[in-house]
Amino acid sequence: MSTKLFDKAMERDFEHFFAEDDLSRNHSYIQSLPMDKVDCSLKIKDDLVLAGLPYFFGAFNYLGANLQIEEHLSFEGKKFKKEDQSMLSFELPFALALTGERIALNLLQRASSIATFTNKFSELAKETNTKILDTRKTTPGLRGLEKYAVRIGGGFNHRLGQSDMWMVKDNHKSFFGGVKPAVEYFQSMNGFYTPIEVEIHDLVELEDCFGLGVKHFMLDNFSPDDIKKAIAMKPAGVTFEVSGGIRLNTIEKYLIPGVDAISIGSMTYDAPAVDLSLKYKRS
Repeated sequence: MSTKLFDKAMERDFEHFFAEDDLSRNHSYIQSLPMDKVDCSLKIKDDLVLAGLPYFFGAFNYLGANLQIEEHLSFEGKKFKKEDQSMLSFELPFALALTGERIALNLLQRASSIATFTNKFSELAKETNTKILDTRKTTPGLRGLEKYAVRIGGGFNHRLGQSDMWMVKDNHKSFFGGVKPAVEYFQSMNGFYTPIEVEIHDLVELEDCFGLGVKHFMLDNFSPDDIKKAIAMKPAGVTFEVSGGIRLNTIEKYLIPGVDAISIGSMTYDAPAVDLSLKYKRS
């Protein structure tokens, strides 16, 4: 991983993150912080999949730490128990450790929470080879981090932004006067490599859409029985994505052979928080 390139790409994000701490208000305080070196140790306080280390270290590097983190990146995506004590240690000036600690931990905890939750879904889906997808239901300003965490947890990204794939949804159908004119609108965008996916709500609509040159279909709020009926109609060369309020305690009902992917918004907006802390002492 190119850590220097990552740090550069994240400069504007870290500028925003640290602006929330308003460091420019108290120059006397900032000047007075000692630069003596401290030994820092990350403490695991929950069972988790660790994710977000580039963001964690990047926060300190934004402040000028110049940490060489490659040796620590082997921990990214690993499963840890809360009994596992410090396995990640590094040295920082006290001023940078204290100033960067909260931002760094917030990012690491958020990423680890999502990666841990995603991993629970992806483990259940392994046997059927169904891909677990995220959605654009992400925290404003943290989409990059949250979608990164989904991948670390074993999931897949649906799309980073609207124009990665054209999604024909209910509001498009309503505005354009039906699914056919809505699909034709996006086809008129002439995005040679931009795919189109149609959100489908019943079996009749699904059959009507097969002749529109669309390869990707989202079966939204289909029951497991209707999903099986849809799969029986499935032409060669198309993909079926299942979506609609699927949770950890219901996903197994939707892991049906022929379902290519399941998209789950709750992986990013409802991931249970995990706990981490940073401890340090004089070197």
